[in-house]
Amino acid sequence: QVQLVESGGGLVQAGDSLRLSCAASGRPSGRPFSSLTLGWFRQAPGKEREFVASMLWTGATYYADSVKGRFTVSRDNAKNTMSLLMNNLKPEDTAVYYCAAQLRLNVATSDSLYGYWGQGTQVTVSS
Repeated sequence: QVQLVESGGGLVQAGDSLRLSCAASGRPSGRPFSSLTLGWFRQAPGKEREFVASMLWTGATYYADSVKGRFTVSRDNAKNTMSLLMNNLKPEDTAVYYCAAQLRLNVATSDSLYGYWGQGTQVTVSS
């Protein structure tokens, strides 16, 4: 089992930056944290959950077109953490952001493929 806890959300103004963090505990099937593909998803009020960014267990990264060039995903396998640096935030980035993980996942943009989820952290961007 893997437990995920997000932090770092808050209320900011358009153009500001935020860094979200996701801390993981537990070992999926006895494998190390480095074996996990990690993803960030978000859900705005009245909308479906959508993919934001991910880093595969191989180190490859993927981004939604809406955040490409503004958001950067990273991980620290020694600390069992993942971060999402969000620059130049826009009001349309307002959502609850979720951290997700799945063992050795090679397709990283579909939320249905992730088995472990955090509780979410609210990001609100005012105009």
